[in-house]
Amino acid sequence: MFFENNEIFKCYNRLMLQLLKNNFLLFFILLNSYKLYSEENPYLFIDTNAQKMVEILTTEAFLFETNRELYEQKIKEIFEPMIDFRRVAASVMGKKYYLLATKDERLQFVNIFKDSLLDTYAETLAQWGNSTITTKFPDDKDITLQNVEVKQILDTGTSTYPISYKLRNSKDGWKIVNIIINGVNLGLTFRNQFQALAITHDENIALTLENWVSDAGTAGIT
Repeated sequence: MFFENNEIFKCYNRLMLQLLKNNFLLFFILLNSYKLYSEENPYLFIDTNAQKMVEILTTEAFLFETNRELYEQKIKEIFEPMIDFRRVAASVMGKKYYLLATKDERLQFVNIFKDSLLDTYAETLAQWGNSTITTKFPDDKDITLQNVEVKQILDTGTSTYPISYKLRNSKDGWKIVNIIINGVNLGLTFRNQFQALAITHDENIALTLENWVSDAGTAGIT
């Protein structure tokens, strides 16, 4: 009788272990499927990363005063992979100055613009404090399109502001190519700045790059 019960117990254990393994495998598959779906769906792609940034804003805002470099690095780690910096930088330069620039100067501006934009964005986020961001998921979203606009609402607690992300689907997945915050078109703002700076330096691209400083202000968000 003991032998039979022992065998039953062993069979039960094997069955439970198998069920646990199967459930873990299922969970792992579902988790990775969701991650893949999030990367393929531009609305989830923006929303997931936005909520990551909100978490930093609400739980680690103190770093902005105590360790600014670490704070900005945390924001950059989320934000940097989301942007197509080559395309955005080329758009900011504009066709005229892009063609005037050498290949090395174009690449140089990509790196300069990346650093300045990330710094500006990280500092702007710090001023938003304990904010919430809500992504608008349209009922008829078509993620098969090449270009998509994802809209969000930023709630600072005292005011609400619209944010719009222009995304393009590339071989590397969805990437941001422009941002409009509270009606301020960052891409157009930076392009006007680049053009004014180029004119100031007699359209000398090297001097323009040397003196480039991106500044979109706070986009009226206080």
